[in-house]
Amino acid sequence: MIISFINQKGGVGKTTLSINVAAYFAKQGHKVLLIDADKQGSTSTWVGLRENTSFQVVSLARANMARDAIKMSMDYTYTIIDGPPHAEEIARSCIVAADFVVLPIEPSGLSTWASDLTVRQIMEARDFKQSLKCGFVVSRKIGKTVIGRDIRDMAASAQIPVLNTEIEQRVAFAESITMGKTIFEWAPNGAAAREIKRLAIEIEQYQDLTKN
Repeated sequence: MIISFINQKGGVGKTTLSINVAAYFAKQGHKVLLIDADKQGSTSTWVGLRENTSFQVVSLARANMARDAIKMSMDYTYTIIDGPPHAEEIARSCIVAADFVVLPIEPSGLSTWASDLTVRQIMEARDFKQSLKCGFVVSRKIGKTVIGRDIRDMAASAQIPVLNTEIEQRVAFAESITMGKTIFEWAPNGAAAREIKRLAIEIEQYQDLTKN
């Protein structure tokens, strides 16, 4: 299964989610590949802070990366792609390669508007890949604020499902990434780790349901 995290707006949590969802699946004993498709190389920088990881990480930030990503994924149970902001051609390849596209959106209009291009790319990809699945995930949510709840209504207008799991803005996420750790290494019993676990399980179950 190939899972791409994509949004044209930066800073919505794509890298944090990619790293930690990969870590969750690896923690479950699966063979996992994480592809850094962002020329900024945030995932690669994170890997550079570590001696080793429980999953394989490769950099593949080029416009025609889809074929290579699909080929590499054949040796893994899960392949996670950390997609780029502001790189339309690479983002399209990330979508084409994926079985499931996750669009992280913050509780603000900016990230929703930025996702419009990604939504159009998904619709185009579905024309020749009807099995492609996708969903919004509310990311960097501040508690139970009204704007955090309203984001679901905003996302629904794009006619793409909104995942039940919501990822709150937590210091533990920033601390763990800065220190070169996964959230399961940094705060394994905390709320952030529980949110990532719920997200990974929901993506996995959603894909299983849509196959039936």
